[in-house]
Amino acid sequence: MYYMSTRDTSLKFESAEAIKKGLSEDGGLFVPSEIPSITKAEIRKMIGMSYIERANLVLKKYLTDFTDEEISDCTKGAYGNGKFSSEKVAPVVKIGDEKYILELWHGPTCAFKDMALQILPRFMTTSMRKTGEKKEIVILVATSGDTGKAALEGFKDVKGTKIIVFYPGDGVSDIQKLQMITQEGTNVYVSGIDGNFDDAQNGVKAIFTDEKYGDMLFKSGFSLSSANSINWGRLVPQIVYYISAYCDMIEMGDIELGDKINVCVPTGNFGNILAAYYAKKMGLPIAKLICASNRNNVLTDFIRTGEYDKNRPFYQSVSPSMDILISSNLERLLFDICGNDGSKVKTMMNKLSKNGSYKLTKTLHKKVTNLFWGGCCDDYFTKERIWKTFTEVGYTLDTHTAVAVDVYEQYVNETGDKTKTVIASTASPYKFNQAVLSALGEDAENGDDFELIDRLKAKSGMEVPKSLSELKNKEVRFDGVINKTEMPELVKQALKVK
Repeated sequence: MYYMSTRDTSLKFESAEAIKKGLSEDGGLFVPSEIPSITKAEIRKMIGMSYIERANLVLKKYLTDFTDEEISDCTKGAYGNGKFSSEKVAPVVKIGDEKYILELWHGPTCAFKDMALQILPRFMTTSMRKTGEKKEIVILVATSGDTGKAALEGFKDVKGTKIIVFYPGDGVSDIQKLQMITQEGTNVYVSGIDGNFDDAQNGVKAIFTDEKYGDMLFKSGFSLSSANSINWGRLVPQIVYYISAYCDMIEMGDIELGDKINVCVPTGNFGNILAAYYAKKMGLPIAKLICASNRNNVLTDFIRTGEYDKNRPFYQSVSPSMDILISSNLERLLFDICGNDGSKVKTMMNKLSKNGSYKLTKTLHKKVTNLFWGGCCDDYFTKERIWKTFTEVGYTLDTHTAVAVDVYEQYVNETGDKTKTVIASTASPYKFNQAVLSALGEDAENGDDFELIDRLKAKSGMEVPKSLSELKNKEVRFDGVINKTEMPELVKQALKVK
């Protein structure tokens, strides 16, 4: 299987090359030339499998230039050896007659990004070996909170790589920031920027597409790549957990093979819900994809009106990982619904870059609404949903999953659709302890983060993840915050390039 650019289908590479590059030289994203299918017989076979075995089966359909042994080594290294606190890796928990929480935060950094970023470094090193890469790979990451730490942890001390992470200086939770600035490893570098996530993401993209800058790094022995979900190696592992969740629901006796489910995902960059879309295209029986946004509701408006317009106020919310106005992975969906017409996608992306907006034709918008339903939830209703869910069923939601649960309830109230629904839970409540405690009616204004963690444990009864409790005694290594225009210079300094 080959991978082509969303902006120029003549650019084609095997998966190892696409993963190593991260982003196409024309600024487009790599997508598979075809979406492989998954049969009922294969789903039936996976019902009794472990998560690693399921991942092997799905990933080999996309990474056709990888051997079975290479894929198996990657999945065992990522999901085995007790790295995840749940034996199921991504367990499904029923919290209502039709509501199922897919817990994606049992990895080492307590966020769903671990599901992909524990395996991406293994994909990357395998790809480097397969393509004969001799340069040192530099992973550039813009993060709205969770991706940064998960990428840092995944690439920490990985031979042949360096990783540089940029985060919005005032746009992540205290725990998220502490996770990043205390990161261990000889090949890691972290910096805040004076701006929001979109500023960080635009800065990273600008570095990627600056040919002169790339040549300078190349001559110094470095080759750029990405660990954001613009990298196909980040996105493809996410397809696995939706298929795995379906198998688990059959095992639980709650659905039968062939029954349709809905999937609801809290998302800002559109990657997590796009993975569910690809699972649906493969043949997983998904009826509706419910896209949940916070107050930064650019995706909700896009799904409902067909117009993507980032020319709007940017809000900092209690669900900071979704505080995004430029949803990069939407480009992959556009490419698909446009019938793989790279020129149409390029025109829309140029309009977005120039004017901050673009509008779908009625035909294309109809395709979107047939697939997706969009809703949003502000901070007040996010906290109210945390309180309601805890009071009614005793389950503690984080601030992002609460957005999804609230939007799911909006969907049911509007449509009357009672199809069983998997709701992606993207982070441990402990990563957002202040907002969660406040939502549960507790005093969250006084005390440091670790006191708040203790209070949340007493209130919720949930076990505190070891990786978070150990943060208290870690040394701060990276406490700088720079102007967004200084990002290229900081990369040079981090790499010791003159």
